[in-house]
Amino acid sequence: MNVSRIVLAGGIAASTVLILAGTASAHVSVQPQGEAAKGGYAVINFKVPNERDNASTTKLEVNFPADHPLASVMPQPVPGWDIKVTTSKLAKPLDMHGKKINEAVSKVTWTADGGKIEPGRFQQFPLSVGQLPEDADQLVFKAIQTYDNKEVVRWIEEQKEGAEEPESPAPVLKLTAATGDAHGATAASGSDSADKDATAEHAKDEQTTASAASSGSSDTTARVLGIAGIVIGVAGVAFGVLAGRRRTA
Repeated sequence: MNVSRIVLAGGIAASTVLILAGTASAHVSVQPQGEAAKGGYAVINFKVPNERDNASTTKLEVNFPADHPLASVMPQPVPGWDIKVTTSKLAKPLDMHGKKINEAVSKVTWTADGGKIEPGRFQQFPLSVGQLPEDADQLVFKAIQTYDNKEVVRWIEEQKEGAEEPESPAPVLKLTAATGDAHGATAASGSDSADKDATAEHAKDEQTTASAASSGSSDTTARVLGIAGIVIGVAGVAFGVLAGRRRTA
């Protein structure tokens, strides 16, 4: 009996730990689709889970890092949500593709317009961003989540090295090593593809020419053999006629 109680208590304790761990990890986060390479462009998703049992999320506000401003930010439409992109003037202009950029996106806000994140659900909010910095290993985005019961959760605490994860951590985008200009890679890929197509077409033409030549050669041979056969036949007939006349004589 005592053993059963101990086992039951242990099971309850383990379940409690799992529930608490799940709750602690259910926070607003950001992840790239593929990789977010330094100096390039990327599509990133802000994942927003609903942590409440009696309220729905109706607003998300994401603040962009001021120390590494991003001049190009394009949100993907999300059904049921209104999107507002806020820009601010830069103290130091950015140089992008030979142009001076004096403003950068400082905040993106999604507000429910017929949609919401209900209890037990999550929603992703995609953005295309760039040009990512070359002198940073990560970008910190401070997010504010609002529920329809007016509760506001601020995901703004930055992770300190060697410390435990804070209670309300800010979303962090990890950057990978630079892989070259994404646009250049695309162009090179297109060029390679064009070269391969040209090579294949050239090979096809050569094969067609070879086939035509082979066919022409076969036709010529057939004609020569046909003519030779006719000549031999005529000669045979003539020989037979002459032979018959000699016998008669």
